[in-house]
Amino acid sequence: MNIILLSGGSGKRLWPLSNDVRSKQFIRFFKNKEAGDRYESMVERVYRGIVKNVPGAKVTVATGKSQVSSLLNQLGDDVDICVEPARRDTFPAIALAASYLKDVLKVDGNEPVVVCPVDPFVEDEYFVTLKKIGDEVAKGGANICLMGIEPTYPSEKYGYILTNTDMTVKGFTEKPDLETAKKYLADGAFWNGGVFGFKLDYVLSKAHELIDFTDFNDLRDKYPEVTKISFDYAVVEKENSISLVRYCGEWKDLGTWNTLTESMDEKIMGNAVLSDDCENTHVINELDIPILGMGLKNVVIAASSDGILVSDKHQSSYMKPYVDKMTSPVMYAEKSWGSYKVMDIEDESLTVKVTLMPGHKMNYHSHERRDEVWTVLEGTGYAIVDDVKRPVKPGDVINLPCGCKHTVIADTLLKLIEVQIGTDISVKDKIKYE
Repeated sequence: MNIILLSGGSGKRLWPLSNDVRSKQFIRFFKNKEAGDRYESMVERVYRGIVKNVPGAKVTVATGKSQVSSLLNQLGDDVDICVEPARRDTFPAIALAASYLKDVLKVDGNEPVVVCPVDPFVEDEYFVTLKKIGDEVAKGGANICLMGIEPTYPSEKYGYILTNTDMTVKGFTEKPDLETAKKYLADGAFWNGGVFGFKLDYVLSKAHELIDFTDFNDLRDKYPEVTKISFDYAVVEKENSISLVRYCGEWKDLGTWNTLTESMDEKIMGNAVLSDDCENTHVINELDIPILGMGLKNVVIAASSDGILVSDKHQSSYMKPYVDKMTSPVMYAEKSWGSYKVMDIEDESLTVKVTLMPGHKMNYHSHERRDEVWTVLEGTGYAIVDDVKRPVKPGDVINLPCGCKHTVIADTLLKLIEVQIGTDISVKDKIKYE
């Protein structure tokens, strides 16, 4: 069984912790009690649920280039990643991932494939249901098998799957008004959680009907010009042969601070204090300075290097237009080798704190328009400067003149301060070498 996880979007409704590089699914909000209360992200939580409950499943993540480093950082090398050259909605993403399975991974066309989002907040039974969908597809019944999520309340935010009395699918609808949603619940409708099961050749045949391409490489080259369209609209709503597997457990779309804080284990993450008279208030603080909240009700406070949010929880759902107007650079990002955090920006300098995980390294590279100075804070490893290798330890200072080739390799967890000095500092100023 193959599982395609769809990982897209920037999650701007969770600003300032999420941005175009660090999407909401990579922020570590949740305690994993099975791992000593270590905090984990949405994508780590979902992947752990698959490994635990769907043994032997092969996982491929469909995502954009900006998220690859974060995926490798959090999931390691155990998953395959299909990189989308541009954002084109769910149907092109699924078509590209299906072509990747067929042409790159050589998956048999008769194999069952289940597609699901990477960021739902769910119980273990959700992943057991993914396996049931795969088993249903393998039996060779309907062309598509959907997960029908048992609604817990009439919601205006979700799409609905409408069913007949024999549980066959008769239609779909998006985000009804409250009275219509109540009627759907009375009629036995289900929430549509965006989970689809099918045989690989089925979805490839649909892809070839709607997109002119020969194989994975050809589709990848043409991808930026492919029409944006959802999988529901392009395929599901036009298919007559659909079955449904019911899921009755907890399911939440944690796309806003309002819904996310409902599922957090603690009211405070980071350096913060709330007075005793605070009610339904949460603080998430990634800064090194304390936050004090007093007499607050139904408020979320979120602070990171990218900014500070203080908002009524309900109003936080409507923050995206305001965030879209902000043009500040990304101040924190996770990479495949570790992470970086911008500490200070001046007219002719940029100061960054770099953390490398053990056994990882930067690319071997040079810059044409800036000098750099590294100061090692913690850990040990090796620096290579113009092909000369030298050990590094806490307190070491390494000068890197403009044009020199350089990298650093971490033996242990390695932390350093990188000061970039120049009049035209840019992420594009980088020449990579083998």
